Amino acid sequence: MKRVSYEDIEALIEGAAILGTGGGGDREFGLAILKNDVRRKREWKLVDPSEVPNDSLVVSGGIMGSVKALKEKSVEEIVEKWEEDFELLNVTKVMERYLGRKIDYFVPFEIGCLNTPVIMTLCSRMNIPMVDGDALGRAAPETQMTSFIGHGIRLCPMPLIDASKNLIVVDSDDIFLPDEIGRWLITRSGQMGANNHYPMTGEQLKKAVIPNTVTKAIELGYRILSSKPEDVPHVVADFMNGKILIKGRVSSIEEEDRGGFFFKYAFIDDGKHTVKITIKNEYMMARYDEDVATIFPDMIMVLSEEGRGVMSTDLVEGMEVTVIVAPAHERLREAVRDPLGKIAMSSKRFGEEVEYTELEKLLNERGIQI
Repeated sequence: MKRVSYEDIEALIEGAAILGTGGGGDREFGLAILKNDVRRKREWKLVDPSEVPNDSLVVSGGIMGSVKALKEKSVEEIVEKWEEDFELLNVTKVMERYLGRKIDYFVPFEIGCLNTPVIMTLCSRMNIPMVDGDALGRAAPETQMTSFIGHGIRLCPMPLIDASKNLIVVDSDDIFLPDEIGRWLITRSGQMGANNHYPMTGEQLKKAVIPNTVTKAIELGYRILSSKPEDVPHVVADFMNGKILIKGRVSSIEEEDRGGFFFKYAFIDDGKHTVKITIKNEYMMARYDEDVATIFPDMIMVLSEEGRGVMSTDLVEGMEVTVIVAPAHERLREAVRDPLGKIAMSSKRFGEEVEYTELEKLLNERGIQI
């Protein structure tokens, strides 16, 4: 058993801001959650996936909502409200009642500035360990877009609750229905809610989880904080076994908030080349001079001039940025090659019609080595 220390907070947030690939929640929100826990002397226990007993009950989940809508709320008010009425805790108790068993461990759905800290505070309040890992090794906009799906773990049952305490339990073999119902619910009430899903055994977890991503975020964060801003893109590319795709200015933006998702198309220009990024909450696909260069679940990370991860909601015209691409964890790539995983993570889900191809191959075809 390990612990995340209070001194790790800043590093965790900086690392999660980059691993979150444009989504996963806002820095301010995550910091508010963790600093509130510090004031209340809560502890964050972390367990390596390999140490989780095979017969344990593990679940996943997190906050559900439009990243743009979440940014428009008062973080302090939400965190204070959670001391009396915490949606994620409420919905986790519903899962325990539904399954008729106490939950032993919680694994984050994704890595991000909100959806990692919110699981940390949940586990602290429940006095259970959080698994050092997640379902993606990055963030994703839809509930079925996970390594779990591609490794045979059933998404349902999925209880979900909104800010007005409306509760629905979805139990279906349709992998898209849970997310669609969840988006319908939250768009009716406050643009925010919480869910709980992917009940699994410890044995299943070990085969499907992307391991050690929480400690990875902390390590990356420390490297960033100890580097000069101009060196950070190279630090991140090396750490992620990735490649700097372009360094340039955001020349134009197209965006809309639709059905609980934040859609955006960003064009980055360096005077010679243009990169177009397709965004559905997260950075999902990049074209380099019209040629596809990276497709979800491989990673697209955008850094500011200050060497910090840029949320998709913060990407605006005129901003100077560096775009880095990197391979997804091999376990997630295995999942997207699985017949069900291929459907779950299809580019059609973010408005494209492109088959997944590893970014190494895509870049090599364009003469870019990674």
